[in-house]
Amino acid sequence: MTRFALTLEYDGAPFMGMQRQAHGPSVQQAVEDAVAQVTGAPAVLHSAGRTDSGVHALGMVSHVDIAKEITAFRLMEALNAVLRPAPIAVIGCRAKPPDWHARFSCMGRRYLYRIRNRRAPLTLEKGRAWHIARPLDAAAMHDAAQVLVGRHDFTTFRSAHCQADSPVKTLDRLDVRRLADPPGDAVIVEAAARSFLHHQVRSMVGTLALVGLGQWRAEQVAQALAAKDRAALGLNAPAEGLYFVEALYPDDDGADP
Repeated sequence: MTRFALTLEYDGAPFMGMQRQAHGPSVQQAVEDAVAQVTGAPAVLHSAGRTDSGVHALGMVSHVDIAKEITAFRLMEALNAVLRPAPIAVIGCRAKPPDWHARFSCMGRRYLYRIRNRRAPLTLEKGRAWHIARPLDAAAMHDAAQVLVGRHDFTTFRSAHCQADSPVKTLDRLDVRRLADPPGDAVIVEAAARSFLHHQVRSMVGTLALVGLGQWRAEQVAQALAAKDRAALGLNAPAEGLYFVEALYPDDDGADP
């Protein structure tokens, strides 16, 4: 039995989320079905994150145990062949020790949230970014974001359906910037932490957008955090702008070959 780490890239729009769901298609189900087709045996996929419906991934790390004799490269190629035309690609594959775990060995996670700030509707990026037509002050958003960095009780920014044992998390980084490249309408939010609560990134981004629109001040973000009450949340950003970017592991660079 060999444990393989897979790095997955996927468009979350057609799926109910990363985790297997009883009421619709999931990324986990698609990959597990592909593994079963390649190896002839059922498999269970374990992942570093649990992205929601509509959330994308640039580098989700997962693992699967396989009894069949197969190299990492051949497994990656075979899975990609079977997964087509689903919008899922295995972009990295590597054999790992049997005690390595995609979720429990993970020491950090990074997310990216993409906003397109322009009057015109989205065409090529529809479903892959949050469209905000009114002007955003990205610098004000970044300054307000620093209120949230550090160890806090993030109950306000936590979904009512969150299953985490504690709302206390340490947010290592929350940066907001407008990209300078033409046409200059892209605003990105980058978040890093060991782990996140359900909807935490989307809740933080939505609240910061209110700051960018001039409807909230940084002091109100601090007050919402201190309230420890979901009712104090400003806004929950939509799923389509969120990307799981990277899972970090000690003395390791993930699952890439």
